[in-house]
Amino acid sequence: TTRLVHSAGKGNARSALPYRDTAPSWVKSDPKTLSKKLVKIGPQIGTRLRDMHGVPQVKYITGQKILRILHRQGLAPAIPEDLHHLIKKAVNVRKHLERNRKDKDSKFRLILIESRIQRLVRYYKLKQKLPPTRGVVGVSQ
Repeated sequence: TTRLVHSAGKGNARSALPYRDTAPSWVKSDPKTLSKKLVKIGPQIGTRLRDMHGVPQVKYITGQKILRILHRQGLAPAIPEDLHHLIKKAVNVRKHLERNRKDKDSKFRLILIESRIQRLVRYYKLKQKLPPTRGVVGVSQ
C-alpha cells in the first residue's frame, strides 16, 4: 500500500500482472535479439515492444528489466524517469504561472510538486542514484 503524498486519496486499486518466470509459449523472441532491439528502439521502449513486436513483458524473456539492460549497455538515463517527469511538470507549471500570475491554485500546486522533487532528490542521493552535489534544474532551492 503506497501512500499518496499530497492528496486525500487512500486508494491503491490497479491491475496486477500474474506471477510467471517464463515467457508465454506464443512469444517467439529470444533474449539476445530482444536486448539488441532495446538498444535501438529509443523512447517508450516497453510500449513500442508491445505494440510493434508483440513482446508482453521484457523480464519474462530476458530475465531482466529494461532499465537493467540499458544500464549494462551504458545507455541508462542520467536522472531517474519519475524525477525527470516531475521536473518537466514543474517547468510547465512555472510557464503557466508566468502567463497567469493570479492563478493561486497553480502556485500552490507548484509548491507541492517542488516538495515532491526535493523528496525524490533526497532519496536518490541516499541510494546513490544521483551524485551528492547535483542540483535540480527547474526547482527553486
